[in-house]
Amino acid sequence: MKTTWLAAAATAAVLVPASAQLVAAQDYEFSLYSGWQTAPHSRVEGDYPGTGEDFDALIGWDGKSFEMPPYYGVRGTWWKTDRLGFGVEFTHTKVYAPDDEKAEIGFEDLEFTDGLNIVTANAMYRWPDRWESFTPYVGGGVGVSVPHVDVDTTTGIDTYELQYGGPAMRLMAGASYDLSERVALFGEYQFTYSANDVELEGDGDLQTNIKTNAVNFGLTLKF
Repeated sequence: MKTTWLAAAATAAVLVPASAQLVAAQDYEFSLYSGWQTAPHSRVEGDYPGTGEDFDALIGWDGKSFEMPPYYGVRGTWWKTDRLGFGVEFTHTKVYAPDDEKAEIGFEDLEFTDGLNIVTANAMYRWPDRWESFTPYVGGGVGVSVPHVDVDTTTGIDTYELQYGGPAMRLMAGASYDLSERVALFGEYQFTYSANDVELEGDGDLQTNIKTNAVNFGLTLKF
């Protein structure tokens, strides 16, 4: 969990300077969400720690959204007009390799569970009050993956640290419902894609491109 908070703190360092300007504009929204996140199969390949031998396998990731640490995200949006907005977003996604699949390639642990953390700069578009009190929106962003690498080999070489993974992107579509002038509820579908190239202790490495699908529900505060 400590590394999760380090990732969140790093994101906050980006958000805070921007948010000071955005709040002054009186068009800023802060959103917090969680939900059900999954990840389809992806290929994992690289050099096995300590031996340099190649490994290559198709992994059917588990998301385990509601197990600790849980899946969640935070988003800040500056609406420059009634319809067009820009912002930043941090999502703590996670993936676990099933026991039988990781064992086949010589790993006791193979997961990004203190976060396959995705940080992006977003563009958003909405249709205010399109459906009476509901406001539909779409958005997308580009940024980076900052995974917490949790990989243990059957030979006792372990990697447990936060690393830069590679480029990332996200797409989303949803709708919000105003409870008041300052508070809204929202639901959305969100997709992320990240290219992850990480180092393993013992002169090893691992590469995998991970996609996630999530159904999010959250709360928005307006300033």
